Amino acid sequence: MKPRRLLAVLIACLLLAAAGCGGGGGNDSGDSGDKSITFWLSEDVAQRVNLIQQIVNRFQDKSGIQVKVVAIAEDQLASQIQSASAAGSLPDVMGPLSLGLVQNLATDDLADADAANEVVDSLGRDTFSERALSLVEADGKPMGVPSDTWTQLLVYRKDLFEKAGLDTPDTLDKILAAATKLKQSGQGGIAAPTKSGDSFTEQTFEYFALANGCQLTDDQGAIQLTSPQCVATFKFYDDMIKNGSSKGGQDVDTTRAAYFAGKAGMIVWSSFLLDELAGLRNDALPTCPECRSDKRFLSKNSGVVTAISGSGGGEPTQFGEISNYVIVKDGNIDAAKQFVEFMMSDGYVDWLAVTPEGRFPARSGTKDNPEEYNEAWSKLKAGVDTKAPLSELYPPEVLTALTKSTDTMSRWGFQQGQGRIVGALAAEQPIPKALAAMLDGQLTPDAAAKQAQADVEEIAQSIK
Repeated sequence: MKPRRLLAVLIACLLLAAAGCGGGGGNDSGDSGDKSITFWLSEDVAQRVNLIQQIVNRFQDKSGIQVKVVAIAEDQLASQIQSASAAGSLPDVMGPLSLGLVQNLATDDLADADAANEVVDSLGRDTFSERALSLVEADGKPMGVPSDTWTQLLVYRKDLFEKAGLDTPDTLDKILAAATKLKQSGQGGIAAPTKSGDSFTEQTFEYFALANGCQLTDDQGAIQLTSPQCVATFKFYDDMIKNGSSKGGQDVDTTRAAYFAGKAGMIVWSSFLLDELAGLRNDALPTCPECRSDKRFLSKNSGVVTAISGSGGGEPTQFGEISNYVIVKDGNIDAAKQFVEFMMSDGYVDWLAVTPEGRFPARSGTKDNPEEYNEAWSKLKAGVDTKAPLSELYPPEVLTALTKSTDTMSRWGFQQGQGRIVGALAAEQPIPKALAAMLDGQLTPDAAAKQAQADVEEIAQSIK
């Protein structure tokens, strides 16, 4: 094994939580009479942690169950799980966890699928997004309880599109046409990431790839990046950047800055852009000329596309992430189930309110009121330094599209049962590397697809 590959495997293991390290049990007791649990919160922003602690306090007052909240930064969670698993000191429940981390906990036999399934049944399976459940399921049972989602969006300048006579950019062909037509001196047609080794570049490529029918693997785990659909997506990305975007490396900060300055007709970004677009965050304010007199100019003049279709048509789809609660095996299962049920019912709206622009409901409502949480979400106040209800910032059709975006969400690997490969790519980011080389003129789109294929195959082989 090459030294470079060995290092990558070690990093991947750190990210994926080492297999075979033992079961959970933060309280060393599964006794249903135990009135305490430990909750690992994958969140370390002080303001958010304080708001979530208030929800937890309400649960404690109602149930009599004491909850120890341990806030852990998302990028530190995998290593903490690895250490606690080896020591037999895992918590009773964790959340919100990404699909990749849930998949790895399940693979390591740490996630209690029966407990998660019982919570979902108790709350009402029909009240959850069917797509969210399907992405977190294995062998017909959810490995975690889907809480909320964020999605990748294509945001565009409606005023510029109308002036140029362009259609809503909801297909790859329309996106490319608009990016090319809107590019002019001092303005790019689209702001999209290009940097090597950047997860944002991979997420954006996956967004377009999914729309184009390009899958990372087949059901047996064979890598598919040289398929005609994937090669076509590499060609699309090459054309879009070279003919429709500004020169130079682009990342999450530079793309946002370009759109906010009025120097891009479109941007691909996560739903966390929505409050900033409306001028609600002082350290990320829109700076376009029109924004000087109206800080909400961009939110008023921007359209939002969630799911897009490929060049050959097909079902519209999009990239996104589903956050989940995981009940850990060998912990205080009964108390953990009560806690998750509370967080998904009595405490749910307050949970979504922590960052509504990045927490779309994975549970639309209750059995008696199927749209209760969707309706409540649309009225929640978004923002950091200034707050305003999303319903005052965006029209009803945009909010409806956002609440339904989970149902059009897809991800590489998970529906094929290959989630571990997806997680392992985070260590080396082979696809952004191939894209960057292509955009620099070092590789053709066909050669970039072949390089990405070879690198991903090597990574997949190293984790078997």
